[in-house]
Amino acid sequence: MSLPARVGILAGGGPLPAQLAETLRQKGQEPFLVGFEGFADETRLAPYPHEIIRLAAAGAILKALRAHGCRELVLIGPVRRPSWRALRPDAEGVRLLARLGRAIFAGDDGLLAAIVRLLEEEGFRVRGAHEFLLADENRYGPWGRVRPDRQALADIQRAVHILSVMGPLDIGQGCVVQNGLTLAVEALEGTDAMLRRCGDLKQEGAGGVLVKMPKAGQELRADMPAIGPVTVLKAAEAGVRGIAFPSQLTLVMDADRCIKEADRLGLFLYGLKPDSISDKRKKDI
Repeated sequence: MSLPARVGILAGGGPLPAQLAETLRQKGQEPFLVGFEGFADETRLAPYPHEIIRLAAAGAILKALRAHGCRELVLIGPVRRPSWRALRPDAEGVRLLARLGRAIFAGDDGLLAAIVRLLEEEGFRVRGAHEFLLADENRYGPWGRVRPDRQALADIQRAVHILSVMGPLDIGQGCVVQNGLTLAVEALEGTDAMLRRCGDLKQEGAGGVLVKMPKAGQELRADMPAIGPVTVLKAAEAGVRGIAFPSQLTLVMDADRCIKEADRLGLFLYGLKPDSISDKRKKDI
């Protein structure tokens, strides 16, 4: 007897994998999660069927997914790229690494795109977390009571330009600009660590703005920008006065709580139009 189809979740760190699992259940779909050892938070995964498996144990991962009837896969949650010495792939992992070829030496975008292609070649349909998690509250303009002023809008435009130029270099998804001055760009350390750096770099006057947006050509099914209540709190601690992001291209975790926290802390949340992040229309924010 064949098992009912489940959605497999390849789970990195943070709250998003469990949030996706709960959303699937509410929609009548049963999830199965493979939590990557050393990254996934097993306490968050505990309410759902799951296994914790080493990142490079590809044979065990594929066997578990197939044993639980998974036909569709979602990759979600941050995973730091390990050193090759630390990978210790199993036999199947060695085979799959060989199939990845030169992509294993590429940047994150190239590697993630290659992994998605490989999973599809293995017979799975890879879907983006945004297909399940994006809700009606994603919209353009201010999300809460606080609105960006003229200087903040200019800083948003500057940050969008910087990230657009950086995109082909596969560096990061975030940038903080204050009064036209670039305080920080996100690299391997992630958004929270970047914001901690900004606390020491803040200039006199109104605080800067954080912009999060996907890189040009980024494989959104594997690495969509995300913000949540913790992002709002860390931004406030760093002296940032608002966060801007492209609506429908950003995972906003617990949107209602994000808005309440932003209102409480005096920060704006601002949804960018899709054409405002294109190279040709940077002025239309």
